[in-house]
Amino acid sequence: MSSKIIPVVMCGGAGTRLWPVSRDTMPKQFIPLLGQESTFQRTMRLLSDASVFDQAIVVTNAEYRFTVLDQLQMIGVKAQIVLEPVRRDSAAAVATATELALARDERAVVGVFAADHVVQDGALFVETCRQAGVVAAQGRIVTIGIPPTGPATGYGYIRPGTEIGDGARKVAAFVEKPDAARAAQYLLDGYLWNSGNFIFDAVTMRAELDAFEPEIIAPVADAVANAKRDLDFLLLDADSFAKAKKISIDYAVMERTQKAAVVAGHFGWSDVGGWAAVWELSQKQENGNAIDGRGYVLNGANNLIRSEEALVAVIGLDDIAVVSTRDAVLVTRKAEADKVKDMVALITAKGESEAGAHREVQRPWGKYLSIDIGVRHQVKRITVKPGGVLSLQKHFHRAEHWVVVRGTAEVTRNEEVIVVHENESIYLPIGCVHRMANPGKIPLEIIEVQVGSYLGEDDIIRIEDIYRRA
Repeated sequence: MSSKIIPVVMCGGAGTRLWPVSRDTMPKQFIPLLGQESTFQRTMRLLSDASVFDQAIVVTNAEYRFTVLDQLQMIGVKAQIVLEPVRRDSAAAVATATELALARDERAVVGVFAADHVVQDGALFVETCRQAGVVAAQGRIVTIGIPPTGPATGYGYIRPGTEIGDGARKVAAFVEKPDAARAAQYLLDGYLWNSGNFIFDAVTMRAELDAFEPEIIAPVADAVANAKRDLDFLLLDADSFAKAKKISIDYAVMERTQKAAVVAGHFGWSDVGGWAAVWELSQKQENGNAIDGRGYVLNGANNLIRSEEALVAVIGLDDIAVVSTRDAVLVTRKAEADKVKDMVALITAKGESEAGAHREVQRPWGKYLSIDIGVRHQVKRITVKPGGVLSLQKHFHRAEHWVVVRGTAEVTRNEEVIVVHENESIYLPIGCVHRMANPGKIPLEIIEVQVGSYLGEDDIIRIEDIYRRA
């Protein structure tokens, strides 16, 4: 392999199997499920090894763009962030990566990785990618197969074929998720789990997409050619991208190509597909209990307890998961944890906002947490990053009272610019044009009290916004 692998990280999924921690507004790839860093950050650290990888491309959507940028800045990693204007499944994302990689290097080798997976041996993962890159440079599409640790029914499988050298085999077949009996047989027959991570020669992938799915590659190529810069992001052309067929890369290419190869990955892999997987990956305390937060277990074993705020006490129970957030509690047997997605569908159908939204909401300037909501009032705790600036805005139905509890706020109120210090407050009447900024070196924290006849977020009339949301 003459050049480095261009890594592409797919970062747009919702991850409802890890509800209530993972929701649409903050999905699992951005949450520190294991340790202090999110799975996205852990993945980006691995892919920043300059001996094997070129600068990464992150494919996401407009909703998550500032979260991606913030998390990259936290770990000091740079990447090209590409925004999909609409969701079109993984084939369009791979086509986008292929076009961008070929624009960077006409002999590019590309690696596509999930943002929400975990590997145990990072050095061996990087070496496996390097090995797969050598095979891919020979005109192959190389998938990374995982040697099964048991007869799992939640994964697709790969049947390895004949050896082709450099530690790789041809792919004899991709197999759908099996039942328990068939999974046990696959284990005996040497099948591998399909991790969904793969490395390919960009020219080969483009040719296969052109042969199998021209309704994907043609509009995506136009979307890339007509893409525009938007702050720190590359925004694909919406009209062109919307014409791309919605289909996964597995169905579009991987299960149809004759150029697929597989390299076994022995680095310890998990897709962190549910709370049972989180328990397996977590450090255990006495009796196999994994506890994160204020949790206690009496006469119980092999439990997962995770609490953001409330104290959680469990007595006389084994093999359960209790997950407590600020606004929701999940209790399930670990063996039933794969049904969390069904529960999310149920509470979504019932109109419960907690199905997809957190009380703490991320914004490009920082975040806010809803503390109390009544018929005619709402209280929020707002945190503004150093240098952060809220939009210049007004409201038709509510007045606001801001109390600074930490830092210094620079407040625009109609024609005035007022500096508000810690333990000071300011009143913003209905209809006034206002904005808040943090000119300081530390986070600005305020308590906001809203009073009015309507308190919805759609009563924010943005007049000007440095983040281009107006």
